[in-house]
Amino acid sequence: MTDWTTDSNEALQIRLVRANEDDVLLPASQKKLSDVFHPKFTYPIFGEEEKIYGYKNLSIKFSMASGSLRQFVSVEQTARLTGTAIDDPENTLYQYLSDDRIKAKEEFIKRVEEDAKTFKPMGAKIYSYVRSQSSGKQPSKDPRDTTIGKLKERNGGDDNYSRHIDEESPDAVVYEVYHANWSTPGFLEYHRRMQIFILLYIEAGSYIQEDEEKWEFVTLFERRKRRDGTQVYHFVGYSSLYPFYFYPASTRLRLSQFVIVGPYQKQGHGSALYKAIHDFVLSSPRFAELTVEDPSEDFEDLRDKVDLRTLLNHKEFVQEAYGVSQVGQPVRLRRGGREGLSSNTDAKDESKGEARSGRGKVGSKAMLGPPTKSKWAERWRKELKFAKRQYDRLIEILVLRALDPEDEATQRAFRLQVKARLKTFNFETLMQLEQDEQYDKLEETFQSVKEGYERVLNMLK
Repeated sequence: MTDWTTDSNEALQIRLVRANEDDVLLPASQKKLSDVFHPKFTYPIFGEEEKIYGYKNLSIKFSMASGSLRQFVSVEQTARLTGTAIDDPENTLYQYLSDDRIKAKEEFIKRVEEDAKTFKPMGAKIYSYVRSQSSGKQPSKDPRDTTIGKLKERNGGDDNYSRHIDEESPDAVVYEVYHANWSTPGFLEYHRRMQIFILLYIEAGSYIQEDEEKWEFVTLFERRKRRDGTQVYHFVGYSSLYPFYFYPASTRLRLSQFVIVGPYQKQGHGSALYKAIHDFVLSSPRFAELTVEDPSEDFEDLRDKVDLRTLLNHKEFVQEAYGVSQVGQPVRLRRGGREGLSSNTDAKDESKGEARSGRGKVGSKAMLGPPTKSKWAERWRKELKFAKRQYDRLIEILVLRALDPEDEATQRAFRLQVKARLKTFNFETLMQLEQDEQYDKLEETFQSVKEGYERVLNMLK
């Protein structure tokens, strides 16, 4: 029986097909964008064991036009059993695809060529960044290295991410993010094509209900220019978003699904898409904060890195947080928020620090503490629209980043700050334990959390 059983993850071969002219124009270092790739999961389609029975050398070729995502499926095998017990992978896959899929290969190839010239993303453009496609050069790990235009004023002007590449340069590849909803012309049909990636890349992912009108979406596209000036778009990924009522009179936007397709993964595009969503929330008076629904470990890492960079690139926040006059100067936190200044300065600021509103002089009181000044922290959380639990974690990471390892009092203050949050978050579970067991469990959890924070900080280096 094993000889007739195929791993469905290996059998399913996905390809984002470009028009011939666009394929030829790809530099050697980026040819993989047109290569076959495989899904991470297929159990939502082919069953928990991800096996297909009844074939030898089974190949399910799932082709999609790189921009419009028009679909075509062909199945090949070298041998096939007869009878009713064998699986039917082609018709099984069809149940999850758009009804407008193309059934003839010649028609599909023709549609790819036509759509390359005519397809345009749906919705309103909300964000963009640019990369160089210079032959032999690998893409930057952080798309913001080459962000288009000026950095927003709230991020403190010039920094390491502001190097500019003209999007009109023949060497430029532009990436654009669009916002859409069900009422956007043509988007419903487009969503029915792209939603297959949710099943193939998100564990326990499922299709959303089209009769729920509140859903919003952001899509990410690569835009390349042909020699004749024609702009051609290629799908990179998308996220689905859902707005919730947020007391007393606002809205919380929840990031529900998030996917970057195979050929574009591990290149910083996920970070760029998440940043685009956060910037969209910041710019919209509709939303009070951005939350994430059941993030995977990989997504939590991505979110932490982008959120920390958002805070560290914000000049005013950093100055107040660390009590420094210039962003980038060395910082070492001491207990109570001292930043290693002279004793005279410390004494002078001792009398002024607590009276500050939080937007006063810098170079005196480090608001991060430890312990962190709660009113100051909450004001920044609301301004930057972070969810509370995520923001509390970010604050703790930023404190750890600058702790003085030789200062036992500072280390203890940090430990107590983190444990206080953990105790509140896990209150019901801890109350089921004896007091000594509570202390042990809190210490164990603290050490685990601190280890996770150190891992995140290492990723930022």
